[in-house]
Amino acid sequence: MNERLIGVLHLPALPGSPRAKSIEECCEFVCADARALVGAGFRAAIIENFGDAPFFKDHVPPVTVAAMTRLAHCVRREHPELALIINVLRNDACSALSIASVVGASAIRVNILTGARLTDQGIIEGQAAVLLRLRRELSAENVAIMADVDVKHSAPLAPVDLTQETHDAIDRGGASAVVVSGSGTGRGVDLAKLQIVKCAAGPVPVYIGSGATIATLPALAKHADGIIVGSAIRENGKAGAPIVEAQARAFALSWRQR
Repeated sequence: MNERLIGVLHLPALPGSPRAKSIEECCEFVCADARALVGAGFRAAIIENFGDAPFFKDHVPPVTVAAMTRLAHCVRREHPELALIINVLRNDACSALSIASVVGASAIRVNILTGARLTDQGIIEGQAAVLLRLRRELSAENVAIMADVDVKHSAPLAPVDLTQETHDAIDRGGASAVVVSGSGTGRGVDLAKLQIVKCAAGPVPVYIGSGATIATLPALAKHADGIIVGSAIRENGKAGAPIVEAQARAFALSWRQR
């Protein structure tokens, strides 16, 4: 991934999920958010099935893959200049890669690429071995892998050395970039943790994965190569709410003037 400023397209509840919207409603919502991002000057966006909670811990149903493929295609057709990253929550990396290879996305985000974490979905184990073999099989080596370390909404099963976890994600898991987040959606990143990961990652880009605001950008930018922003550019700063173009534009301007 070359883009350093990434917005998040939070999909509404997809068909098959507990609070499902129609696919037409979902398409209208995500395309409106994509227009707001592009209008605000963003050139990259993560599409994720945020509204599908509670999430499956790994393999999502076929209807979810179908819906996300259709919605990603709608965004690509309307905004071919917008680089897309696919994230299938909670941790279906193979479905994310499959969608990405079909719609021409630039990257996928994988919450748990290597190791294992205790989450509200249970224990999730990284599937890097399966994912990298699938990427080779699909001839999709051009699809980058953005991997979280010490990912939000989770806890380690044993004490974790952040330096080693970062090395494992990059050297053994094949991560093209790493993501550092706070403890939950919209929560700020611990600067000490960020510094450790940045040092361990070497030349591999490090992205802030949650909690970034205009006020915190100057401090965060000193220790990160890129920012993923979701909540701060939405109505009332609420994850899953519509993107407000003026807020997104202000955030993008602050990032570029940092």
